[in-house]
Amino acid sequence: MESPPTVPAARLGWLDALRGIAALVVVFDHSSYTFMADFRRELMPQFNTSRYGIMVFFLVSGYIIPASLERRGCVRTFWIGRLSRVYPLWAAVVTALLAAGLLGIAESPDLGRQSAVMVAVAHATLLQELLGTPNLLLVLWTLSYEMCFYLLIVALFTVRLHRRSAATALLLAVLAAVSAAAGLVLPPSALSGLIGTGPLIALASIAMVVAVCCASATSPVLRLFGGVLGGVLALALVAFNGTVPVWEGLVILAVMFLGTAVHRAENGRSTWRCAAGTAVVVVACAVGSAYRYGDSGHFTRRGWIVAFLLAVLTFGAGLASRHRRIPRMLTGLGTISYSVYLTHPLLLAVVDGTIGRRRQDDVVLEVAFFVALLPLCVLTHRYVEVPGQTWGRRLARRLRPP
Repeated sequence: MESPPTVPAARLGWLDALRGIAALVVVFDHSSYTFMADFRRELMPQFNTSRYGIMVFFLVSGYIIPASLERRGCVRTFWIGRLSRVYPLWAAVVTALLAAGLLGIAESPDLGRQSAVMVAVAHATLLQELLGTPNLLLVLWTLSYEMCFYLLIVALFTVRLHRRSAATALLLAVLAAVSAAAGLVLPPSALSGLIGTGPLIALASIAMVVAVCCASATSPVLRLFGGVLGGVLALALVAFNGTVPVWEGLVILAVMFLGTAVHRAENGRSTWRCAAGTAVVVVACAVGSAYRYGDSGHFTRRGWIVAFLLAVLTFGAGLASRHRRIPRMLTGLGTISYSVYLTHPLLLAVVDGTIGRRRQDDVVLEVAFFVALLPLCVLTHRYVEVPGQTWGRRLARRLRPP
C-alpha cells in the first residue's frame, strides 16, 4: 500500500504500474457502494475486486520490502524508513476523518463499547485489525497485516533465516490448507474474547514497542530477543485474533513471502525453479482453502478464487514486462498509490455524509469521483508523504550505527 523504498527507477517501473492498477481497483470496490451499488451486487459474487487489489499490493510489498532491510543491513534504519513512510499520511487522514465527523460532514467512527484511548493505542500500533478494534477507516485493516509482515521479516533477519523466504511461504501456505481442511474455525478476534480487548491491546502494544526497540539495539542479545518477540506476536495475532478466517490470514502472509521468493530468484539468490515451485504450492493451497471454506453471507469462494488467481497472473505479467518501458501515467499513479489507497475512504465518507449514496447506478458520478480524487492524492503525496520520507531518511542517516 505504501511507497516502496528508493531503488533505481528502471527496476520499479513495473511495480509502480502494479500498485497503480491495484489502487484503482480498490477505489472502485469501495466507491461502487456509493455510486454503483446494483452493479456491485452482481459483480462481487463473481469477482471480489477488493481481494484482487490487496493481493496485488501484498505481492508487491513482499517483493520489495524485505530487500530494503537486507540492503540496509540495519533493523534500526529499516524501522525508521517504514514508519516514516506509513505514519505521516496515516495520521493526516485519520485526523481529517475525525475533524469531518466533528463538523458533521462525515459519519463519526463507531467505536462500539471500547474507550477512545484503547482505540487510539490500537491504531497507533497499526495492529488494530488484529486487536479486536474497529478500523477508523475500512482500508486500515490491510496495514495490520503489513505490520505483521514487517515484524516477521525482522524476526527472520535477526535469526539469520531471512534467505528462507520460499520455505517460509511454503510453510504458511501448507498451514493455511491444513487449517481449512481440518475445519478450524475460530470466532472473530478470538484472543480478544478470551482475555479481553483492553488487556490484549495493552499487552500487544507493550510487546511491539519492546520488540521494535530491542531489535533496533546494538546488543546482539537484545536484537535477537526483540526480533523473536515481534515474530511471535505477529504469528499469534494473525492466527488467533483476526477477523478473517485463519486460513486467509496465513495465505496473506504466504503471498507476501512468495513475493520475496520471486525477488530472490530475479536477483540470483535463488533459482527460478524454486520460485515457480513455491508459487504453485501457495496458489494451490490458497485456492484449495477457499474452496474448502465454501460460501458464506459475505464471502463467495468463486469471487475470492477468481480475484486471487487474477492477482497472481497480474503480478506475473508485470514481472514478465519488467524490462519494458512502462507508460508514465501508470508509474505516476503508482507513485501516489498510497495516497490513493488511504485518501479515497475519507473522500467517500464526506460524500456519503453530504450528498448520500445513489439509489441507482451512476457511471458519471463514479468517474467524477476518480477525477476529484487523483488531484487530491497528488497534493497529499507531495505535501505529506514526501516530507515524511525526507525526514525519515535524514533521521536514519543520523541514527545509523557504525
